[in-house]
Amino acid sequence: MCLAVPGKVVSIDHSADPLTGLIDFGGVRKQACLEYLPDVRVGEYVIVHVGFALQRLDEESARASLELFGQLGLLEEEFGDAWEQAARQESGSEAR
Repeated sequence: MCLAVPGKVVSIDHSADPLTGLIDFGGVRKQACLEYLPDVRVGEYVIVHVGFALQRLDEESARASLELFGQLGLLEEEFGDAWEQAARQESGSEAR
């Protein structure tokens, strides 16, 4: 299965062609193409599908989606072991 997953834009490489950025999916960071959202800014949330950021998303919705995907086991399916490790690290470092 290939999900459209929300993530936070951590950095943008304006010199890249096509425009790319580093996206944080709750601890798992991956590069994504930002050509469809050329005016996106660091700190904003986007929905990424097959390596392309397709639309902006507010932080509350992004976090709710990530939590639900995690509960359903879909993030592990999408990101594999790296997601599980990052989730464990993040839950240990933040008070909830």
